[in-house]
Amino acid sequence: MTYSITLSETSDTFDVQPNEPILIAAERAGLQLMHDCRFGGCGACRIKLLSGQVSYEEPPFGLTEEERGQGYALACQAMPQSDLTISAQLRPEGFIPADYHVATIAQIEKLSHDVIHLILRIPTAAEVSFHPGQYLNIMLDDGSPRSFSMASPPKGDLFNLHIRRVPGGFFTSRLESHYHIGDTLDVELPLGNFRYDAQSSRDLLMIAGGTGLAPIKSIIESLRSTPPTPRIMLYWGVRRAEDLYLDELLCQWARELTNFHYIPVLSEADGQWQGARGFVHEAVCRNHDDLSQFDAYLCGPPPMIAAAKRELPLRGINVERIFADSFNFTHELDGSVA
Repeated sequence: MTYSITLSETSDTFDVQPNEPILIAAERAGLQLMHDCRFGGCGACRIKLLSGQVSYEEPPFGLTEEERGQGYALACQAMPQSDLTISAQLRPEGFIPADYHVATIAQIEKLSHDVIHLILRIPTAAEVSFHPGQYLNIMLDDGSPRSFSMASPPKGDLFNLHIRRVPGGFFTSRLESHYHIGDTLDVELPLGNFRYDAQSSRDLLMIAGGTGLAPIKSIIESLRSTPPTPRIMLYWGVRRAEDLYLDELLCQWARELTNFHYIPVLSEADGQWQGARGFVHEAVCRNHDDLSQFDAYLCGPPPMIAAAKRELPLRGINVERIFADSFNFTHELDGSVA
C-alpha cells in the first residue's frame, strides 16, 4: 500500500511505496532531507513524527528508545505504516555537493601506537569551503569508500586526517606499508552534516571517543581563529593513557584558553592514572548535574553515541541540541574489498 507523507515546514507531499524508507521516497520526489550515513548510525536524518506510525527492519543505532518515545524517527530507515505528517530539516541553501578529486599523500606519521596522521594535498579542493566537522571519503580501487573526518579547519590545499589502524582492516593496516609520500588517492569531499551551529549562544559540551577527536578538534580550532571563543568543555574518552595521542596539545590549549576545559577519561586505566575513569559519558554525568546551558557535540563509536544520547537529556540538554557523528569500522574488516 502506498502512503502519503506531508512535510509540515513546506506542506510538500510525496508518496512512499511499500517497505520503502522515507529518505529514498523524498529524494525521488526531489526533496533533499538532511542525512549522512544512510544506514541509521549517525542520526543526521532524524525527523519528528507529528502524525502516523513507522516501522524498521532492525532498530537503528542512531535513535535511542527515549527519542523514539518522543516521536522521533530516522528517515533513512523508517518505513511508513500509515500516512504521515513529519517535521524534517532540508539541506540548507548554499549546500556544497561533494565532488571527486585526486589527492597526493604529503605526510604519513605515527601519532601513537595505533593512530596515523595522514596529510593529503588536494590542489583542486583548495577553494572547497568545507564546514569543520565534515569528512571525506578515500575511494579504493573497487570504488568502495573509507570515511575519515578532517582534523583541522579549511586551510589551503592540505587536509589532515587521524586514522586509527584497525586490526585486520584492509585499508588502515596497509597505510604505512603499502602507501608512500607522493602516492595519489581518489577522494570525495566535502561530506557530512556534523558541524558547529554558529547561531547558538550556548556553551559547548564536546564528547569524543578515540579518533572521534578529529572533527571535534577541527571545530575547536575554527572557533579559536574567530574569537570570542565560547566556553568549551571537551571530554575525550579512550581506553588507556597511551591512546591519548594529542594529550599534550589539548593540555596546552587548556593552559592558553580561559574558556577551554579538557578532561581525558580512561576506561581501562592503570594504577598510575590520576584522572577520570570509566566511560566518557559517565564522567560527564558525574561532573554535571545541570547541562541545560550547553549544546552537545558527540563523535565516536555508536555505543558511545547511544549512551550519551540517553543520559544527556536527563541532565537538561534538549535532544534537538545534541549533534552527533557516529562511526564504526565494520567495512574495514571485510577482507574481500580491494
